[in-house]
Amino acid sequence: MAMRATAAAAVAPRGLRRLFSTTYASPIFSPPAAGDAPAPEKAEPNPNLFVSGLNKRTTTEKLREAFSKFGEVVNAKVVTDRVSGYSKGFGFVRYATLEDAAKGIEGMDGKYLDGWVIFAEYARPRTPLTPPNGPSPYAPPSYGPPSYGRQ
Repeated sequence: MAMRATAAAAVAPRGLRRLFSTTYASPIFSPPAAGDAPAPEKAEPNPNLFVSGLNKRTTTEKLREAFSKFGEVVNAKVVTDRVSGYSKGFGFVRYATLEDAAKGIEGMDGKYLDGWVIFAEYARPRTPLTPPNGPSPYAPPSYGPPSYGRQ
C-alpha cells in the first residue's frame, strides 16, 4: 500500500509538470501552425493610409503633424469614441500623391507617436454594408404606400 502511494506521488508532479509546461507539445492542445492561417490581403497602393496602434490621447492635429514630415497631407482623422472623446486607437491619413503616401508608410510604420508604436499601411476600401434579411424588428410595420397629411 505504501508502495502505491509513493508511486502515485511520483507520477502526479510529472503529469502536472507536463500539463503546465510551455515546452511540452501535447497533441491535443497544440497551437496551430503558422502557415495554417491565411495572410490578410495587402491593399492596393492608394493615397489613403490606415494608421493603427495610436495612443488614446493622440489627436488629429498630432497625427497630421507627424505625417506631414513625409509629404503633403490632404486630410488626417483620428477615429474617436462618441462618449469619451478619446481615440479608438486608429485613424486615417490622406496624402496628395501616391509617392508621398509611400514615404509616409516608410517613415512612420513601426515608429513611436505619443509613446506608442504605430503601424501605417495602405487603407483597404470599405466593404458595402448589406441590409439584414427581412424588415427590421424595430421599424414600425408598413401597411401599404405612405400617406402624407390628411386625406
